[in-house]
Amino acid sequence: MRIGELAALAGVTTRTVRHYHHLGLLPEPARRANGYRRYGLRDAVTLARVRRLTELGLGLGEVRDVLADDAGRELREVLAELDADLARQEEEIRRRRERLGTLLRQVEEGGQLPAEGPYSERLTELFGEMRRVSAALPGPEPAMAAKEREMLGLLEMAAGSGTGERMVSALKEAVAPPGAMERIYEVYALLDELAGAGPDDPRVAEAARALAACIPVKMLGELPEEREELAVTGFADSYFADLAPAQEAAVRQAIRLVTEPGEATT
Repeated sequence: MRIGELAALAGVTTRTVRHYHHLGLLPEPARRANGYRRYGLRDAVTLARVRRLTELGLGLGEVRDVLADDAGRELREVLAELDADLARQEEEIRRRRERLGTLLRQVEEGGQLPAEGPYSERLTELFGEMRRVSAALPGPEPAMAAKEREMLGLLEMAAGSGTGERMVSALKEAVAPPGAMERIYEVYALLDELAGAGPDDPRVAEAARALAACIPVKMLGELPEEREELAVTGFADSYFADLAPAQEAAVRQAIRLVTEPGEATT
C-alpha cells in the first residue's frame, strides 16, 4: 500500500507518517522502482501501535522503547497487545460516558451541577444527604464537612472506579440509619472546635472517640492494595497537612481506634 492508504488505515495524516519516519518510530519501507514507498501489514500495525500508545499518554521517547521491544516478537503478540490497548481505551470511554450521563441527569433534574462536582452518582447522592442534614442544623455548616466532601471525592477518584464505588456504598450504608448523619455532623463540629488548638488539647481524645464511632470499618477494608498507591501519590500526607495540629491528632487517633481497637490513645 502507498503512504496515503497507510495513513488512512491508521487514522493519521501522511504528514504524521513522514514525521514518524523522521523520528525513527516508523522504519522507512522498501521503495518501488518508481520511487514510491511500499508499505505492508507490519508497517500498518506499527503505525497503529504508535497512535494508540500516544493516545494512552506515552511520550514519543517511551513509544520508541516499546517499539524496540516489539521488534523481536511475533506479529500475533503485537496484535494481541494492540487489541488490549484498544480494550483499555474502550473501557475508559465507557466510564467517561457513564460520568457524563450522571451529569446530564443531574442537570435535567436540578438544573445545575453540584457545587464541588462533578462526582459519581453515588457520591452526589451522599453529598445531597449531607446538605439536607446541614440545612436543618442551626448555624453555618462546619468547615470540616466541606473538607470531608473534597477528601471523599479525591479518594473515590484515586482508588479507581470499582473500589471507589464499593467505598462509597459502604459509607452510604453506614450513614443510612436514622440519626447517623446527624451524629457525623456533631463530630464535624467537634473537629471545627479544634481548629486553633494544639495536638495535646484534652478535647482531641473526645473528638477521636466520636469520630472512630462514625468510621465504617467496611470502607477501610476496601483499601488494602490501594493504600500503598495513595501513600505514594502523597494523598494521605496532603490530607493531614491540610488539617490543624489538633484535628490531625484526632483523626490519626480515630483511625488507630478503628484499625487497632486494643491500642490506647495517647
